[in-house]
Formats: sequence, C-alpha cells, structure tokens
Amino acid sequence: MRYPMAMSDDTFIQLRHIRKAYQEGECQHWVFRDLSIDFRRGESVALLGRSGTGKTTLLNLLSGIDLPDAGEIWIDGDNIARRSETQRTLFRRRHIGFVFQFFNLIPTLTVLENLLLPLSLSGRLDDQGEARALALLQQVDLHGRAQSYPDVLSGGEQQRVAIARALVHHPSLLLADEATGNLDTETGAQVLALLFDMVAQSGSTLIMVTHSEEAARQARRVLSLHDGRFVE
Repeated sequence: MRYPMAMSDDTFIQLRHIRKAYQEGECQHWVFRDLSIDFRRGESVALLGRSGTGKTTLLNLLSGIDLPDAGEIWIDGDNIARRSETQRTLFRRRHIGFVFQFFNLIPTLTVLENLLLPLSLSGRLDDQGEARALALLQQVDLHGRAQSYPDVLSGGEQQRVAIARALVHHPSLLLADEATGNLDTETGAQVLALLFDMVAQSGSTLIMVTHSEEAARQARRVLSLHDGRFVE
C-alpha cells in the first residue's frame, strides 16, 4: 500500500487527519483533532511549543510507540498506524533513532556495548557494524572511552554517546526530545552543533522537540504547536 495522495519526490512523512485524545478522569483531553502535515526527506525540523501542547505525543506517534485514534501516518511509503505492535517495533528498530533529554544509556553496558545495542536489536551486529560503532565514537571524540561505563562520563559525553548510538544503524528518521535540556548552555551548544553536523552527514530526517528558540534556529524548518496545529 502506497501513499494516499500525490506528493513530491522528497516527501518522506505524511500525517493525515490525525486525531488523538487522552482520558483524564471523566474528561477527555484532545491533543490533536485534525492534524495534517508533511516532512521532507533529509530536512531538520524543530518543534516549539509550551509543555502539554503535544510535541512529545507527536514523536510517540511518529515512532509507533503510540497510535492515533484516527488518521494515517505514512513514513517512506509505510502506513505505520495500520501496523501491529510487533511490526511497529521492528520498523522502529530498523528505521528510527532516538536522542533523549536524560541520555537513556544502559548503565551496566560499556559505551561501545551501548552503541552496539541497536545493531543487535535490528539483527545487524557484525564486524562491519562494530567498525561503524568505533568510527562513530571517533567522530564524537570518545574513541578512548569505548570500554568505560556511562556513570564515569560527563553529561555532555553521555549525550555524545547517545547521538552516536542513535545513528549507528543508519536510521532514516531521527527523533530528538529536548536533547540538550539536561546540559549547561555551553555544553548544550556543543552537543547541538555535533547533532546537526552528524545528521547532515548521515542524510537522516531530524525532528527535534525543544523549548529553546536558539536551538530551533539551527534547524532548516521551525514549527510552533498551538491548539493542536502547527504554525510555520
């Protein structure tokens, strides 16, 4: 099954008529009532908006972690909203990378083992994959920390590891949720510059949630979320 409507060659993601609500006690809280938007292949997009406007919900929908109540989510020709939970998990492991505010590194694994995990989960752990992981550690200037554990790294170092981990399996889509929100201003700026540089080299599409207008300005496209709709 292909996209439901005509699109340009560089369209990568289409959301059509997305509806999403959460039950809060006896009340229903609507996040999206009729959201439609496209994202182009290889572009970097920053999502702005106050807390509770639906930015993280959108990331969860794009990753298949959550499902819309109605509507379609097409990613590279695949309507993930119509897939089973197992199919969405496999899609996520192969095609999506994540960078989180609190790093989410596994403390009992070394830095290198953390990088190899996405390759293992997607069935692509081999000598070539390990070589790519080591090359990425070199790129983020942490090659000498491959056998270290996350707890001995600074916050900035942990986030650099997290960026390398997110890109090690060649994801076509990278989702970042407040990637520098837990770092000081100087370190955050350095990590953000690294993130955009590595994403540009990889060709991945980046969709980044941020509260920082300064961070958002580094993206090619900035969207502000108000009342369940995006303003560009």
